[in-house]
Amino acid sequence: MVIEPEVSGDARGFFYESFNSRDFSEHVQAGVKFMQDNHSCSARGVLRGLHYPIAHAQGKLVRVVEGEVFDVTVDIRKSSPRFGKWSGVKLSAENRRQVWVPPGFAHGFVVLSKSAQCLYRTTDYWYPEHERSILWNDQTVGIEWPIDFEPLLSEKDAAGVRLADAEHFECGPVDDYRRPTETRFADGRQRPDRLRTGA
Repeated sequence: MVIEPEVSGDARGFFYESFNSRDFSEHVQAGVKFMQDNHSCSARGVLRGLHYPIAHAQGKLVRVVEGEVFDVTVDIRKSSPRFGKWSGVKLSAENRRQVWVPPGFAHGFVVLSKSAQCLYRTTDYWYPEHERSILWNDQTVGIEWPIDFEPLLSEKDAAGVRLADAEHFECGPVDDYRRPTETRFADGRQRPDRLRTGA
């Protein structure tokens, strides 16, 4: 799900609520408790992902505070009718969009600007022994990355596996979520934007 905050701005600058627990519970997903905040800075062309923990499944609330990225989620719950399908959206400091990545989804992004800083809140702690990575260019997933260059990958991500060979969730760790392709304002109104998705 993509969340559009309501921004108040004038000649002095702007203000908006980047997170409101009550609104999130009512309009996105109830019962979510965030445990850890992360901050990454990446240069242009860096691609991080597609990451997920096979145990201690994490939900992530992702936003960009500098630059622009193309952010992607992939449903890896075997029981889901959208198993293996992807959704992607541009997040930037300018559009202030956020993406909610439910548990049971792999996540990644590529930096489109000179650099980008991402902030994301997670619903569980990071356990490196449970971290898994799916290849960013797995043809069976078919993500349409909006790039015309070879991305910069970590050794771990370069050694990622195809979805067919990856460990999956047999059923969703959390089933009460809205489709990740929906776009909603902070007050819950659905926005009619069409985001890029897999077939």
